[in-house]
Amino acid sequence: VQLQASGGGLVQAGGSLRLSCAASGGTFSRYSMGWFRQPPGKEREFVAAISWSTGSTYYADSVKGRFTMSRDNAKNTAYLQMNSLKPEDTAVYYCAAKPYGSYLLSPDDYDYWGQGTLVTVSS
Repeated sequence: VQLQASGGGLVQAGGSLRLSCAASGGTFSRYSMGWFRQPPGKEREFVAAISWSTGSTYYADSVKGRFTMSRDNAKNTAYLQMNSLKPEDTAVYYCAAKPYGSYLLSPDDYDYWGQGTLVTVSS
């Protein structure tokens, strides 16, 4: 399975970006998907996830109400809509996939990772 993250860039505080994660090489509808981020000098942290079976979504408290994760199984793509961005959202954002995944909050729960896309939020 290959994952390609895109959509990062430079945005002012209060702005929006939409990240995409395109998957290939497997059956996308059977993967739970997650987004993680790694701020400069810090550990990788959970941002959001979506279940393969129920479509339920999960968010870190720091992004709840501002970020929305979705998926389009017909396009083999997961998305992260990020609104009301803050400077502390600056990080490299990674998408990840877990076949039939049910535990989705830790990087260790995932089998496949994309290359990361940089999001920079200026104040």
